Amino acid sequence: MNREMLMLVEAISREKNVERDVVLGAVEAALAQATKKLYPGDVDIRVALDRDTGAYETFRRWHVVPDEAGLQLPDQEILLFEAKEQISDIEVDEYIEEPIDSVPIGRIGAMAAKQVILQKIRDAEREMLLNDFMSRGEKILVGTVKRMDKGDVIVESGRVEGRLRRGDMIPKENLRIGDRVRAMIMEVDLTLRGAPIILSRSSPEYMIELFRQEVPEIEQGLLEIKSCARDAGSRAKIAVLSHDKRVDPIGTCVGVRGTRVNAVTNELAGERVDIVLWSEDPAQFVIGALAPANVSSIVVDEERGAMDVVVDEENLAIAIGRGGQNVRLASDLTGWKINIMDAAESAEKQASETDSSRKLFMEKLDVDEEIADALIAEGFTSLEEVAYVPLQEMLDMEGFDEDTVNELRARAKEALLTMEIAKEENVEEVSQNLRDLEGLTPELIAKLALANIHSRDDLADLATDELTDITGQSTQDATALIIKARAHWFAQEADAQETPVDASGQADSATPATQS
Repeated sequence: MNREMLMLVEAISREKNVERDVVLGAVEAALAQATKKLYPGDVDIRVALDRDTGAYETFRRWHVVPDEAGLQLPDQEILLFEAKEQISDIEVDEYIEEPIDSVPIGRIGAMAAKQVILQKIRDAEREMLLNDFMSRGEKILVGTVKRMDKGDVIVESGRVEGRLRRGDMIPKENLRIGDRVRAMIMEVDLTLRGAPIILSRSSPEYMIELFRQEVPEIEQGLLEIKSCARDAGSRAKIAVLSHDKRVDPIGTCVGVRGTRVNAVTNELAGERVDIVLWSEDPAQFVIGALAPANVSSIVVDEERGAMDVVVDEENLAIAIGRGGQNVRLASDLTGWKINIMDAAESAEKQASETDSSRKLFMEKLDVDEEIADALIAEGFTSLEEVAYVPLQEMLDMEGFDEDTVNELRARAKEALLTMEIAKEENVEEVSQNLRDLEGLTPELIAKLALANIHSRDDLADLATDELTDITGQSTQDATALIIKARAHWFAQEADAQETPVDASGQADSATPATQS
């Protein structure tokens, strides 16, 4: 019988193109599963099968766990002190084994054994196919729509399957069974049943890979795509850089009569692509990213990672784009927060900032309006700049002698120290329940304290625009933080609704109160 089993293993191995050890491992698993059915409880069984003779032994085993951990699975575990009574040098995570009677192959539940063996072989085949596919280094899977699965599309390529989720398709794309599909391989998850390759047609990486296939200069290293932002199915922007002065990056990506960019556009359901020249200068990069709008001026705020971009009335709508699409894509492409405004709005904002800086200098440095305006004219906007810029820069200012400069720097440092002490005192007033709120950093806590926001209720009462003015966060982040701060309100309402009320309208005293 053992010789017959080995012959069967050899036949299955050749037929399925699966390694012999994998099939033998499946046989061991089938024998172990059959043996487990003879014992009460969830025991751990190991079968050791001799690869040459087909003889096999069966063992029941116990996993050694620390004494303090206790037994979580009594049928499979043993405490360390008990294990040491049997084997003095045994350690935690090792096993104690006891030989038991082996189940004859002829008495194995045929169907159960067959299912285990076949499943193991299918798993092994699947893994081998995936490993073979991934070893080819392909980033794009080309296949045919095989079936639909709860809104997802299962794409078959040879004997390999990929899953294209609804959220990773191009909007309004209507794929049918039998359609030819190309998609980016985003990840491979062997734990997923069915199609383990996760695909995407809406990711920026897919567009980058399509351009890499259409533009040989990218593969050759002459061109590089630095970044990509997409509104899948509608519009996209890519930033390109040339590593060879003889190669025009934009023209090369466009191709003769637009052949290259059109090939990408046709693959992406007509998605319009703006090709932008990447620049080390952030301002120049943003100006290019906002094309086709013409920019009048730009102000960079490196601390906030933001830029104020001024355009004239004629270019305002173009710069913003339909539904804010152009400025949103430009922001995603460059990594900068972009604020589009016209000349009037820019002048109003500058006047407001100038007035704010003037008041700050007059109050904290105890100077008159003339000196405050002189500092502003030289580009000073904060006390830190007055206190710590190189001394010579201030001495070069017209009308400022060394005594005046030293006095201004001393006053600025004193004012900063006073403000820091006041900030620490304000932070100390912030309640612990607000400090413990997930997502609040020490910097945000300090900003909230300065605005007299000292508790979760104070934060929960704010509107989103109020919080963004205080912290400088994005609208999305501010909204998420306010929702977290309001969570305890909803919990209290739910508790109140669950509290039984007697006929007099009073809460039932027998019902325990929920602690807030």
